[in-house]
Amino acid sequence: MRRLLPCAALAMASLWAGGSTAWESNTFADFIKGRFQGISLTRDGRLTLAPSLDTLASTGEAGIWSVISAPDGTLYFSTGHRGRVYVVKPGAQPTVLWSSQQPEVFALALDSQGRLYAGTSPDGRIYRIEGGRATEFFNPQSKYIWSLAVAPDGALFAATGDQGQVWRITPDGKGSVWYETGQSHVTALAIDSIGRVLAGTEPNGILFRIEAKDKAFVLYDSSLPEIRSIVLAPDGSIYVAALGGALAQKQAQAAAAAAASQPPQGVVTSTITVTSDANAQAGVDIKPKPEAAKPPAATGAETPPTPAPIDVAGVEKAALYRIAPDNMVETVWSSKEENVFDLILKDGDLVFSTDQRGRIYRLAQDLKATLLLETHESETTRLLPTPQGIVAATSNQAKLYRLSNQPIAKGVYESPVHDAGNVARWGRLEWRMDNSSGKMSFRTRAGNSARPDRTWSNWSEPVTDLAKALVSSPNARYIQWQAEFQPVNGQSPLLDSVSLSYQPQNGRPVVRSVQVTPQWVASAQKTAAAAPQTPISYSITVTDSGDSGTATSGGTPTQNISRSGAPQLFIAWQADDPDGDKLIYSLWYRAEDESTWKLLKSEISDNTYMQETEVFADGRYFFRVLASDRLANSPASARDGELVSQPVLIDQTPPTVTMGAPHVNGNQIEIDVDANDAQSPVRRAEFSFDGSAWKLIDAADGIADSKQERFIVRFNAISGEHSVVVRVFDSAGNPGLARLVLR
Repeated sequence: MRRLLPCAALAMASLWAGGSTAWESNTFADFIKGRFQGISLTRDGRLTLAPSLDTLASTGEAGIWSVISAPDGTLYFSTGHRGRVYVVKPGAQPTVLWSSQQPEVFALALDSQGRLYAGTSPDGRIYRIEGGRATEFFNPQSKYIWSLAVAPDGALFAATGDQGQVWRITPDGKGSVWYETGQSHVTALAIDSIGRVLAGTEPNGILFRIEAKDKAFVLYDSSLPEIRSIVLAPDGSIYVAALGGALAQKQAQAAAAAAASQPPQGVVTSTITVTSDANAQAGVDIKPKPEAAKPPAATGAETPPTPAPIDVAGVEKAALYRIAPDNMVETVWSSKEENVFDLILKDGDLVFSTDQRGRIYRLAQDLKATLLLETHESETTRLLPTPQGIVAATSNQAKLYRLSNQPIAKGVYESPVHDAGNVARWGRLEWRMDNSSGKMSFRTRAGNSARPDRTWSNWSEPVTDLAKALVSSPNARYIQWQAEFQPVNGQSPLLDSVSLSYQPQNGRPVVRSVQVTPQWVASAQKTAAAAPQTPISYSITVTDSGDSGTATSGGTPTQNISRSGAPQLFIAWQADDPDGDKLIYSLWYRAEDESTWKLLKSEISDNTYMQETEVFADGRYFFRVLASDRLANSPASARDGELVSQPVLIDQTPPTVTMGAPHVNGNQIEIDVDANDAQSPVRRAEFSFDGSAWKLIDAADGIADSKQERFIVRFNAISGEHSVVVRVFDSAGNPGLARLVLR
């Protein structure tokens, strides 16, 4: 049975814009803005199930700073703020291997004999752990131990701060400074195939290759402040992760705060600050060793939060570099939104982690990135390749995960919020899959706040059939869709694109202002027969002999001096449309004593109009501008907006000026002047004596502010014939003139 819409519904339907539109998501850039739960985003912009993410350890601590593996598959990792070292044996639960008296253990290393080394901070010492017992192995007299690396000859190299030194320690515990970098911190270490030490620093982001004691070569001077991770490739290339902020400084501050507060509580927030000089690559600056950082005063048990990052427009926050065997440098990935924390090589591809919900990416050799998954932690701090899969460590909750090669059992992708610009009616949700494997279902929700909150609608019932994919969410300004993925026979769905149709409500145009100002324009277009409004006739005789010129039967001709311009009204307005529709205008007017608007001009596409003032009689007028969006909408959905100007006084008649008989007052002559105006107050009076410059005349009552004013002209008495001209202006600028000849 066909149903008819009631009149109220028909009236509401007329408010909707004439054309529908669609929100489409089909590229990597479109999908990366959403939220991923068990979902991967391929480099070609397709969504699929992510690898399974198995939790190996959940410590409840602030973060995991280092993770390494033994040949038998045993994992060791270190944490903050409790300064613990954990061990995870294959198939077993994690256990605490050692607890340091220092709050942070930033670095771990394992030698060929299975001895574990741990570097503590902020009282930088190195411990050797054997058989579950830890003994102090070496004290470099530095505050921070950032990284440890074991060389093929068994020597242990330590990256320290805040003096920026690289130490070499022999197996018997004797050490010496291998290289002074002149930087505040050495933040990353690696040993190449022939035993040379690669060291990354902060705050100048320099990568050194230390070839012998006190001898180094700068491989790269990055434009970013901190080198965070170094990876060696089999072909001799070096991959480097650089940060756009001083993470080492932030971690050092957090370590000092944790050391000053016992027992430590709270979590670490690693915040990246981009400085304004990050655009320009700086040369190697060997600076004096800075003073040791002073721990901040403890204000309570909780660790003080670190400052918020300072984003500089157009500046990278992080980058990955490839340094070829011939020392050529190439930027293989960069970001202005994410900070990269670690990178590894896995099956010939780069895998790296960031602080954007703990994302893990894979970068193929063609430099196209795939988002493997999100851990939903603040940061994925470390990655470790193992035969069983990639191990990932996180903060601000210290958790250890392993990525398997099997897809997760169920994944959910949540789109970014889409702004329709105005309240919209939702249409169909359509999607395209590249294969028929797996199961997919879609939901939507809508609301009128920019961020989804409890005022939004609930997620709709799941839709699996394209033929029934009409969006059931209520009309609103914002909308979001969600896709659930499930594998079938081990095969994951592969979502290629999603499109949601909608029809936004047509917003009403708004006229913001109407201004009416008088102008004078050249009267060249006026006909010669047009008479001036206030003609002034002069008898002009132009001869060399004093002759009055050629006379006709009509007498001597008189030359008329016409007004040089004609008064115009310049009407300007400002208007806009919430939907960005093109507007067209009509201009109306009425006098103050009239009730009906008269159309002055229609179909105006500009925001200005010029009108001859002379078509109006003197009086007060109102001008109305009507803006319409009918050019961009159907007749039923087009909407208008209007604004009426303030009252405009049109006064084209000059004041009437009357000069009385002159009289003598002492040695001066005085002339009374009366000025009257029908429309506007008299504002100014002045006189000219025998064609001299105009001189101001004061009103008799001290102020010219009414339609009737009296002025007195005064000048010294002079014998002979003289001419006095008085000029009086009203508030509209109309001049009234009078002349008196004295004999």
